Amino acid sequence: MVTKNISLGKHEVRLLFSLESKKISIFSFKDAKLILKTSNASVKNVIYRLKKKKRIKEIQKGRYLLAPAVSGLKAYWAEHPFIVANSILKEYYIGFWTALNYWGFTEQVPKTIFIAVKNRKRPFSYNKQKFKFITLNKKKFFGFTEKKISNTLFKVSSKEKTIIDCLMHPEYCGGIVEAAKAIKNNHKELDWNGLLKMLNKLDINVVRQRLGFILETLNIKKDILKKLMKKAKGFAWLDPVHPKKIINYSHKWQLKINVREEEIKGGY
Repeated sequence: MVTKNISLGKHEVRLLFSLESKKISIFSFKDAKLILKTSNASVKNVIYRLKKKKRIKEIQKGRYLLAPAVSGLKAYWAEHPFIVANSILKEYYIGFWTALNYWGFTEQVPKTIFIAVKNRKRPFSYNKQKFKFITLNKKKFFGFTEKKISNTLFKVSSKEKTIIDCLMHPEYCGGIVEAAKAIKNNHKELDWNGLLKMLNKLDINVVRQRLGFILETLNIKKDILKKLMKKAKGFAWLDPVHPKKIINYSHKWQLKINVREEEIKGGY
């Protein structure tokens, strides 16, 4: 049985050796064809056999993860999801609940990797983790930075843009309570002048409203509350994913309050 698992053909060895020598962990069908210099049918056959032997894993249609030699005979290997994201996407950034976790703003470890993209993309799963893509238009797609993991760069929203994105889409961060918790516990780490500039650039009233309400409820950053106030049309929900049962109205922030104040303050 072991012999069957590790027995490799000439083309299989060539592909694996070339990928490892070039330190390529994720590759495409086109990459394999350039290395093997053979027909499409032959490349497909090599890929099929390597998948059967667990030397590569298809993470997306036409995209494959190499299980390097160090992974052992049974080829147990998993690339970091941020590296996977960076290898299959050009315009993207790790965001929302995943970014909250990356910056240490939440104790929760989301099972889903949330990724902001410009163009609509179907979700997929890799190594029992779901990759969910949140499509943002050009106006909203900014405020990210580059970080490095395992010598590979990836893009992640800045601390300030992470907070803004979570207030814009609480449904992708575990709800408004999770966003409030992040603000309460980490407000001293944030560049508030930079955050306000981002808010003005984004110019979405409901984000200002939710942030203003949370800051006032938490009794922090009183000095910026006036800068957040802007007349809006109608009342928005404080938390669009929480049950739509109105507890109160905030006329100051023009919000329909559907989350208890104790939860916002920290009664988790």
